[in-house]
Amino acid sequence: MSIEPPPPSIVAEAVARALAEDRAFDDAATLGAIPADAAARGAFVAREAGVLAGMPVVAEVFRQLDARVRVVPHLGEGERFPAGTVLATAEGPARALLQGERTALNFLQRLSGIATLTRSFADAVAGTGCLILDTRKTTPGLRDLEKYAVRCGGGANHRRDLASMAMLKDNHRELLARAGVSMAEAVRRIRARTPGIGVEIEVDTLAELEEALAAGPDWVLLDNMPPAELREAVRRTAGRAKLEASGGVTLTTVRAIAETGVDAVSVGALTHGARALDIALDFEF
Repeated sequence: MSIEPPPPSIVAEAVARALAEDRAFDDAATLGAIPADAAARGAFVAREAGVLAGMPVVAEVFRQLDARVRVVPHLGEGERFPAGTVLATAEGPARALLQGERTALNFLQRLSGIATLTRSFADAVAGTGCLILDTRKTTPGLRDLEKYAVRCGGGANHRRDLASMAMLKDNHRELLARAGVSMAEAVRRIRARTPGIGVEIEVDTLAELEEALAAGPDWVLLDNMPPAELREAVRRTAGRAKLEASGGVTLTTVRAIAETGVDAVSVGALTHGARALDIALDFEF
């Protein structure tokens, strides 16, 4: 499986911030007690089953601390693993391994947790042709890494930011109504200002769907609609726009939503609700 990693500059910046936050280069215990010439070897071991994401970030952690550290992944990004799996080994100067241990694990546990949860949702809709999309509900400063983890789990990235796609949400609709601006005019203005940009309109009811479709968007977001209404929305839309279902989606409900015929289901919990996976760095003596 080949999954495009985040740009190296993004990874490097995130790692630099994390190492600075932990004051890794001023590690009192390690720098005070461990000889500079000591070497060590450790294994990243999964304490529970999951899906791997984040090894490029782990490698960057140790590269910034000491380029002599060698990180060898044993699995590819996006691969499943059972509990007890050695995910990777790291070998080199002991100081660097100790200084970077927590930062590396924080990234690896967080990103693998997102990938694992995403894979559960992707598996739940398998065979429907429906995409599992992420949202902008990400950890500030870590969006590109977390969206990468979603891809590792078999999900797809929706809009990365406010400039990459235009979405007219409920608050936009209310303000436009107060200003006397139609949805069609709003879409026209967006496309005139940013040619080629995708446009999505959020709706809560089937009545709002009709107005949205008349505006000619690329996507319509169907917010918190039950399956019966989603099926009717699919029928009425008849391919005039892509349909995204959203709102309180869980592993229990996602299959029924996907089976209505919508093109995608967006799940904010992929990034804001994922639990860090239990992974340890066990030193080998």
